[in-house]
Formats: sequence, structure tokens, C-alpha cells
Amino acid sequence: MELQGAIIAAGRGERLRAGGLELPKPLVELDGMPLLSRQASQMIAAGAEIVHAVVNRETARLIETRAIALPPKLHVIERNTASSMESLFTLGEVLRPGRFVLATVDAILTPVDFAAFVSEALRATDSGANPRFDGALGVVRWRGDRRPLFVISDNDGRIRELGDRESQWVTAGVYLLSTEIFGLVGSARSMGLGAMREFLAMLIANGVRLGAIAVAHAIDIDEAADLEAARVLIQSQASRP
Repeated sequence: MELQGAIIAAGRGERLRAGGLELPKPLVELDGMPLLSRQASQMIAAGAEIVHAVVNRETARLIETRAIALPPKLHVIERNTASSMESLFTLGEVLRPGRFVLATVDAILTPVDFAAFVSEALRATDSGANPRFDGALGVVRWRGDRRPLFVISDNDGRIRELGDRESQWVTAGVYLLSTEIFGLVGSARSMGLGAMREFLAMLIANGVRLGAIAVAHAIDIDEAADLEAARVLIQSQASRP
């Protein structure tokens, strides 16, 4: 079955701009590559046949006026969305039925960790066997990040709770989901949900089996210091024999 990629990249990156970076977050470079291109390239390397990304109007215009080269399998959707949840729903409008790997543009995993997550998540949700889960979330040990989404799961890895109740695990910004989740779009909007984290919690409440898959490292790019931490992480893995 074809694997698709989806990237939430419609934010402006206000905290990065406050630190002196002038570009919207998807176009901020990490080791010479825009975050948007980097995320798409990792998805393609992990097996995605096509990657869809939702970006805001400013980002779309800069891609055009600066002639920024993007991976050929990356399809950009221009939409000013009201929330991360609405960005996800926008992606749902173009995704073909099936499984897709999803990531926020600022979730930085090393190529090895990203590929390992996708591989394990595909096995855990394989519809051709007896799938353990309907979808999977990458999780990483909490290291004091601000505003994390905590994950509480059973011994078998099934997530029972997403929210503010503290645990040792938090979401890593990467997911393997089925397009069947978009059947709950109407319910989410009628409930007044606004953030993707709220929608994910709603999926669990509705019986969707989401599994937790641990990744070794993940960095959320919110501030300029996070970029340097991400560079160190990537270079440390590249230097391994």
C-alpha cells in the first residue's frame, strides 16, 4: 500500500522571529536546508511516494519569489489555517485513503530515528495482519520542555491518555495515522476543538487504538537555541562509524 507524507507547516514561528530570524519557520534553514525540505526529504527516504505540506500565504509567496527549490515529490498547499487541527484537516482533503506519516515541520529527528519510527509504526498498524494499533505516535522521554503533550500508555504500548498529566513520555511530533480519522472532523468542529492535541485526545476517547513508539531523540524547534541543539544532534549521529 502506498505511503503518503503530510507536514503541518502553516505557522509563522513567532518565537524564532523574536530571536532574530526573519523567515517563517518552514523556511528557516538547518544545515543549509529549509526545515520544510528537510522534513519532506526524510519522509521520502522513509518510503513516502508523495508528501503534502500545508503552509501559510507568506511562506508560499517566499517560496515563489525566492525560487526556493523543494523536493520534487513535495506538494505545497497554501492555506492560512486557524489552528494545527485545521491544518491537519486541510491535509485530509488531499490525502488518498490509507496510511500516512505526519509530522510538524519543526519536529527534528535524525534520519535514522525517523526511518526507524516509520518502519516500526507500519508494522504495528499493518492491516494485512492482525494490527496492534490503528495509528502510532512517536514519543520521547520528557527533558523539561515547555508545554509538552504528555503520553500515558499501557504496558503493551497502547496510549490511554494524552494531556497535561505529567509522565516520563511526551509526543515527538511524528505520527503514523489512517485517513479514517477524518471521519471525525465534523464531531471535532462541533465540539469546538482547536488544537491537534485535542483532536488526538478525542480519537482515543472514541476508541481509536493509538500506540506509543519510542524514539531516542527529538527536538522541537521553537527558539534559536533549539536550532543549535538540533545541529549538534544531527552532527553527533553523522560522526558515528
